[in-house]
Amino acid sequence: MTKATILVVEDESIVAMDLQHRLIGMGYSVPALAASAQDALKKAAEVRPDLVLMDIRLRGDMDGIEVAEQIRDLLDVPPVYLTAYTDEDTLRRAKITEPFGYIVKPYDERTLRSAVEMALYRCKTERQLKQSEAWLEATLRCVSEAVIAADENSHVVFMNSAAEALTGRKHDEALGLGLSEVVRFENGGKPVGGEELLGAVRQHYTQIALANYTLVAAQGPGVPIEGRMAPILNKQGGIGGVIVAIRATNHSGSARQGAEQ
Repeated sequence: MTKATILVVEDESIVAMDLQHRLIGMGYSVPALAASAQDALKKAAEVRPDLVLMDIRLRGDMDGIEVAEQIRDLLDVPPVYLTAYTDEDTLRRAKITEPFGYIVKPYDERTLRSAVEMALYRCKTERQLKQSEAWLEATLRCVSEAVIAADENSHVVFMNSAAEALTGRKHDEALGLGLSEVVRFENGGKPVGGEELLGAVRQHYTQIALANYTLVAAQGPGVPIEGRMAPILNKQGGIGGVIVAIRATNHSGSARQGAEQ
């Protein structure tokens, strides 16, 4: 099993070496210590750590919070802060960098072990989640049906290229819009709002069929479609969002031409 790699950023050499010794004793790899902001940025790029133990107070122009923010932006590596300062302003600034923990000095080995184990576990689960989301997004982009996903507030969070062609809206311009602003339907000549359909999904906790519907696109004529709208359930079993999957039943070429004009 590969050892997790940890970068220690601490400007007090005795504290830094103590941390290195303790972490190695716990089975982690600690190939580098950094005492300044510039040294931390350089060594983070070199060793590509799984986690950074970052002292908030560093000598020099940048403190540990600023350094942690840069490392997170460049390498997507989260910090666990080492600090003797727990004042409100410091914690407020630190929260912005989304740390995976705090270790308040003076610390003992049990506190250190717990903080590191929990932070590494969060790293692992978040990376797995990001990978799963990337796979899902890539899959949805490849399917032939038009797919649109909205969050619990009915705001669009995803559209694939087929949905762009069918609705006449680009993914980036649709993000954050209400579902009814992106997809408008008619059934038997009567308008049916996306919010109305979403309400039915929420009420019955099941998918609903979209048969004999016409999609009123942003550009071009209405397009006869068929498909379904289904709930996305959250961990608590509630409705966390909705996914719409539709396809043109005819005149799909006209719809695409209208979207591309």
